[in-house]
Amino acid sequence: MPSSDPFKRRAVLALLFSVAADVAPCAGATPERVADFEKIVVIVQENHSFDNLFGKWGDVGGQPVNDLRFAASAAPQIRADATPYECLPQNDVNLTAPAPLPVLCVEKSVAGAPLPGAFPNRPFEIDAFIVPTDTTCPLPGERPPKDGVAKGKGLPGGCTRDMAHRFYAEQFQINGGRQDRFVTGGDAMGLVMGYYDTTKLPIYRYLHAPGAPHYVVADNFFHAAFGGSFINHQWLIAAATPVFEQADNSGGAHDLHAVVDENGMGANTPLYASPLGKMAQEYALTASCAPPPGRPAPPPGVACGDFAVGTIQPSNEPIKPGTPPWQRLPALAHETIGDRLDDAHIDWAWYAGGWSNADGRVGAPGWTNPPTHCDPATTMAGAVFPRCPDMMFQFHHQPFVYFGKYAPGTDARKERLLDETEFLAAAAQGGLRPVSFVKALGSENEHPGDASESRGDQHLVDLVEAVVKGPDANRTLIVVIYDEFGGAWDHVAPPPWNADKSAPSDKWGPGARVPALLISARFARSGVDKAAHDTTSVTKLIEERFGLAPLSARDAAVRSLSSAISVAY
Repeated sequence: MPSSDPFKRRAVLALLFSVAADVAPCAGATPERVADFEKIVVIVQENHSFDNLFGKWGDVGGQPVNDLRFAASAAPQIRADATPYECLPQNDVNLTAPAPLPVLCVEKSVAGAPLPGAFPNRPFEIDAFIVPTDTTCPLPGERPPKDGVAKGKGLPGGCTRDMAHRFYAEQFQINGGRQDRFVTGGDAMGLVMGYYDTTKLPIYRYLHAPGAPHYVVADNFFHAAFGGSFINHQWLIAAATPVFEQADNSGGAHDLHAVVDENGMGANTPLYASPLGKMAQEYALTASCAPPPGRPAPPPGVACGDFAVGTIQPSNEPIKPGTPPWQRLPALAHETIGDRLDDAHIDWAWYAGGWSNADGRVGAPGWTNPPTHCDPATTMAGAVFPRCPDMMFQFHHQPFVYFGKYAPGTDARKERLLDETEFLAAAAQGGLRPVSFVKALGSENEHPGDASESRGDQHLVDLVEAVVKGPDANRTLIVVIYDEFGGAWDHVAPPPWNADKSAPSDKWGPGARVPALLISARFARSGVDKAAHDTTSVTKLIEERFGLAPLSARDAAVRSLSSAISVAY
């Protein structure tokens, strides 16, 4: 274990940050400054909290980033009985005790079994135990073991196991802004308190190298909706939670409603035993407001209804092979940012890694299969030519596919849903559209458990560099966000418990703090934006830049990311 303690902070740093937090955030960039950018590129990465990935960022332009230096006084993680843990037990195979690490102390599972641990009850540096060269990443097409791939059993990349990130569980973990039940409410126990050495990340090194573009860290940015990737991609494009029309409410095998207990939890974890036992489950939909006999009603104040909040497949292809019809969300029709842009005749596209293969666009840019069949070495099992999705293609990361407007065969689908290779070509040729969304393939998006953090972060650098080195560089604003927290802890409370009391919140979120960067060759300086934002702040920035009406009450009320532009001038 490292002998140094990175969480001891000097009083002067604490004073600096407390003063900065009390200063009213800037109202945002002037319209002229926002209009400087003819093109906006939004890159959506995966599943990390701010502290987990940017926790050692340090100062930017003389301003302190609210990173792990300011987490020393955060509440310790607590057990289900509200008492603090003595240590953090682990179930990632590379972090367990007594092997491969020595025992520091012993906790107990909910069943009373001893859980030896090697970590004190505080954040710890993942890189000190699992490095990028470690062979801990799953083989292509392999479903990784729940507790991760042991060193020597996988591919290089330094992967950890995945962590649960669910709608109701995250609310339990946040615990009214106390941020102290992440260990108890997660399935990965102590791993939720892990963080990476930010200074070793490719994006950090790129931005601090000679000749790098200036950037702004938004250190008070939260993912819009509690839970995972599906719902947060929907909030990025629509600022709303989709509804599953005519959802089954029978309590039978096709009923996708969650079942939550008196604590608002819809799951059991190694350190939490639900009063409902195995009945407590988080499925694709919120708990029913009027559940059938045999299922309890959700407690007061808990979101309920026929809302899709968990991972669910679309009705439109591409669909994960083997998904039965009852597990597919009926096609959606409410308005998205795509509709707003279309109505204003603003060109845009969603670019996805592996899209041409998944959508069966034989011979199109990004197609990597033979012209007559799917390549079995790279294609997901059960796929039927011409749809040849890569083994790491993630269907629920394609939010526009869920809408009837983008059904197979439509002009909208052909014009708006494109392969990531077309984005790279447009950046190189100076042909970027006014708005571009970019979503990497699962092997390159930094998703814990599935992907190497170092490889995914390097792919992020490649995307940013493609724009910065291209002819459109001085006209383009790059926004990098992470879709959600991935189950990892963060010490900053989201709204309504955030220090910025003007930030909106509702029954959907926001959830935990996540990394966010704004980068542009046009920026005059680097700095820190401390205004409270959520994912819909990106949507609002696009609306603001192109004179579009808001999509919902949230993006109407949230502060635009234009405030970060002010920092850079």
